[in-house]
Amino acid sequence: MLALLLGAAFVGLGYRLVDLQVIRHEQLSAKAEQNTFQEASLEPRRGDILDVRGNVLATSTIVKTVCADPGLIGDHAAEVARGLAPLLQKEEAWLAKEMAPRFVTNTIGEQMPVRRVKLKDFVPPETWSKIQVAMKALDFGNEKKLSQAQQKKLDVLRAYGVFAESYDQRVYPNDTLAAHVLGFARPQEQRTNGRTSKLLVGQEGIEASFDGKLRGTRGWRVTERDSKGRELVNLREQEVEPNDGLNVVLTIDSVIQHIVETALAEAQEKYTPISISGIVVRPRTGQILAMATLPTFDPNNIAASSAEDRRNRVITDVAEPGSTFKIVVVSGALNDHTVVPSDTFDCEHGNFTFAGHHLRDHEGYGVLSVEKIITKSSNIGAAKIGIKMGESRLLDYIRDFGFGQKTLIPLPSEAKGIVEPKKWTKVSIAQIPMGHGVAVTRLQMIMAMCAIANNGLLMRPMLVDRLEDQQHNVMVKYTPQEVRRVLGEPAVKQMVAALKTVTSPDGTAPKAALEHYTVAGKTGTAQKAVPGGYSNDKFFSSFVGFFPADNPELCISITIDEPKGTHYGGQTAAPIFKRIAEKAANYLNIRPEDGAYMPPLADAVAAPSDNHLSLKAPARPQ
Repeated sequence: MLALLLGAAFVGLGYRLVDLQVIRHEQLSAKAEQNTFQEASLEPRRGDILDVRGNVLATSTIVKTVCADPGLIGDHAAEVARGLAPLLQKEEAWLAKEMAPRFVTNTIGEQMPVRRVKLKDFVPPETWSKIQVAMKALDFGNEKKLSQAQQKKLDVLRAYGVFAESYDQRVYPNDTLAAHVLGFARPQEQRTNGRTSKLLVGQEGIEASFDGKLRGTRGWRVTERDSKGRELVNLREQEVEPNDGLNVVLTIDSVIQHIVETALAEAQEKYTPISISGIVVRPRTGQILAMATLPTFDPNNIAASSAEDRRNRVITDVAEPGSTFKIVVVSGALNDHTVVPSDTFDCEHGNFTFAGHHLRDHEGYGVLSVEKIITKSSNIGAAKIGIKMGESRLLDYIRDFGFGQKTLIPLPSEAKGIVEPKKWTKVSIAQIPMGHGVAVTRLQMIMAMCAIANNGLLMRPMLVDRLEDQQHNVMVKYTPQEVRRVLGEPAVKQMVAALKTVTSPDGTAPKAALEHYTVAGKTGTAQKAVPGGYSNDKFFSSFVGFFPADNPELCISITIDEPKGTHYGGQTAAPIFKRIAEKAANYLNIRPEDGAYMPPLADAVAAPSDNHLSLKAPARPQ
């Protein structure tokens, strides 16, 4: 009997060994490795966003997520909660409930203790240091009466019962400055090998479009741990350091950006429009020195903003441009030698019927030269040039100037505008030259004007100058890119001469004239399209111009959506252009021109109103 019992015991033991070592080998080996080895992700630091002069526009700072291990805390949740409540600014009862031991069922049906509960996000490092001190000082009563094992367990609780996970928080030191260009980044939780980490992810603007460059590459560490889950530093097996993200250096100049945003804020208060936008570009390179739109938002406090506030209307919104679009038809006709500046057109004293539709000028102009059509912004004159030019060539120049296609600025959600020749009607050849029947973005319009300022070369808008590592070594350098030649030099000179007259006392925008520089520009006042036609009381007002006219340094665009009170571009947008241009020229030390036009001291000349379609405008082409 004894021999049988011993034999049965050895058979049972043998079966158990085979079960553990052979049948369940892979499962138990994986579980043992999981309990013994710990793989931790090492997160990289997100790169900064800087302006062209190296000023920080977006950076990252380390914050903590404070967590607790209910398995280690056990039945001491109340004491721990009492010590942490003042520092975490949480109620003791809530903390005690969160830290109470609990179990969850894993994927194979086993009951596993919960080892991590989140107590608070966005805890500064200094607060975490105070929490560590408070944990070490926790009093659990008369510990001298406890056994050595029980005392050791309390020591482990103090050291590891509450822990912190570090991650980057995005900070924008200048609050709302260039908010629509920068966008914002938010921390998102990710689980890797059973551990939760937070990674900043770009949501909009440069933060989104350059997210992969800013984010960097994650590293990792594999090490052994003891039965309490503590890392054994001397038994580390692998450690791969993370590669920090690159810094993105913009072409934006924060001083000019501030000048633009300040001028727009003053105009917003004066005209209370739906929105107002401003852009400053170097015509020769396409570099954007400032891009702003109101309303705006604070990327440090996304919760307080709406989707409307965060929309970058400069690139996402399209609208009929109005009279600023006359630069396309007139410069194209000059380039094709369809007209010369001295050619004249009968503007019908403000009333013209074409294809069964009545077109009107604000003033009853008679015979005007091509140059005067720009000076006075005659709708009828522009329409007749378009008719003479022909639909095919007009469409060619619309596309050559970049309308109906994205500019490829490195920002998300750019619209391509609306240019749909298949839907053009017989009257379109007369409407489109005055800026109706097409829709453009505010960026497209200024880049078209920059093409004229740049001797006929259309440039791609440039928003990023270079990428740098954390030591400011240049990793990638971006250079200006030509898109295509739109106009020849003779046509450019003729067009610039005509655009100079717009800011003269005889033009539509004398309020845009500068004291030490000649300005070339164009006003626009477009009735807004509504179902069935055009609104009689809602306007889109604008001015886009460059200076010095014969050697352009800056091109500036101002657009106002539904200004209250006066709505003409020469009265609303032109003075904003002047305010920005004067301060930007002074800041950049742009050399004054010899013999530049000197505006009257009063600077209050009554400007001829920029034209828009009459109150009896034809229905909007569908």
